[in-house]
Amino acid sequence: MQIVSANGASIPALGFGTFRMPGPDVIRILPLALKTGFRHVDTAQIYGNEAEVGDVIATSGIPREEIFLTTKVWVDRFARKDFLPSVDESLKKLRTDYVDLLLLHWPKSPVPLAEQIGCLNAVVKAGKVRHIGVSNYNCALMGEAVALSQAPIVTNQIEYHPYLDQTAVIAAARSYGMAITAYYAMADGRVTKEPLLQDIGARHGKTAAQVALRWLVQQQGVVALTKTATENRVAENFAIFDFHLDAQEMDAISALTRPDGRIVSPGHLAPEWD
Repeated sequence: MQIVSANGASIPALGFGTFRMPGPDVIRILPLALKTGFRHVDTAQIYGNEAEVGDVIATSGIPREEIFLTTKVWVDRFARKDFLPSVDESLKKLRTDYVDLLLLHWPKSPVPLAEQIGCLNAVVKAGKVRHIGVSNYNCALMGEAVALSQAPIVTNQIEYHPYLDQTAVIAAARSYGMAITAYYAMADGRVTKEPLLQDIGARHGKTAAQVALRWLVQQQGVVALTKTATENRVAENFAIFDFHLDAQEMDAISALTRPDGRIVSPGHLAPEWD
């Protein structure tokens, strides 16, 4: 597995995401993902499946230290009085003493950012979290978070796929030594139907989805999350490290960006996007 290094964290470049994955699906699919070779698992408090993720990891037979586990604190728990108990609750559900990465899930909140970052630092100091990060932040917010934090901010998890230009956010993250973790890599299914990606895939004996994932992880400092509830797609999504896209192919995929490419932008949670 390719590793992305960011401010002291070593993050497997391909993660298995569990967004909108009900508990029974986690119990059914995640063991197969771990057996296939995934060692990066992404969940969140709001997903409602931390307990199932924890059960699968605990019974997988894989040593805990070999799995990079991420969860996220939901916005209604950003105040200090709620934040720290919520992390303890997550750890209990996940059946672990620590998570490798804890993220603030969305930026819009009445709780001051300094308080949120202070809470992240507190759980690091308590040994409950190895690394901290943010999610859905714009460039300005990333800069504020970095300035406020004693512990390094290691990633910004954002929507990123061939139709959405994230050049500015990626450049800002790199300037802070941070990684970018890409979610919605399939752009809600549009990627699999994209003729350019299909054509490039045909050259390499790969699917359009594999090409899109390869395009992501081939970029400096980019981690990709993939999710599926279909058994035969697990191995397909994992098989992206045995081919290489040339510069022309990378540029052609990047040129798919469009002004209306963003899919995820809830007004009550999202910042002003770059």
